[in-house]
Amino acid sequence: MSKNLVLVGPPGAGKGTQAELLTESLGITHVSTGTIFRDNIKARTELGQLALSYISRGNLVPDEVTDSLVRDCLQQDPMLAGFLLDGYPRTGEQVISLDNMLADMDKTLDAVVQIHIPDEEIVARLLKRAEQEDRMDDTEEVIRHRIEVYHQTTAPLIDIYKQRGILLSVNGLGSVAEVSQRILTALKEFLVSNN
Repeated sequence: MSKNLVLVGPPGAGKGTQAELLTESLGITHVSTGTIFRDNIKARTELGQLALSYISRGNLVPDEVTDSLVRDCLQQDPMLAGFLLDGYPRTGEQVISLDNMLADMDKTLDAVVQIHIPDEEIVARLLKRAEQEDRMDDTEEVIRHRIEVYHQTTAPLIDIYKQRGILLSVNGLGSVAEVSQRILTALKEFLVSNN
């Protein structure tokens, strides 16, 4: 049985780290829009320059660009065991686009895992990460704007998945191992009870 998952959470919630642990544990493919955009920015591709013009201001890359990127990733790899989308969808419109993509591929979404973390913890984590990784998009002003954008754009998406009965909310505070264990436990219980 394949497991098709989405991981959502504010910037700095540890989505990338948790996504890697989850995909390794579950044997599924990790698709990270953030990583793809950052790789393209470093390589100075056309996509990278376009993405940078939005990301550097703390804004989301336009839906049509991100939708196309995700569709290409999902179509290139058969992902027989399933996939975990990290960084997508981020808006209600992207939920509709993802629904259409999955319908075209005769796939469904099994669960959406939301990592909860307080805003001030996000700021502290991202400022620390900015120092360690020299990430140009992580100034305090941009971080606070990204948090605001996250709350505004993600609320409708969270409501949609909650109404569908596939949203799992997990506390994102604690060590990487603690959060990972919470996610795996919640996910396994959910998948067993829904199959």
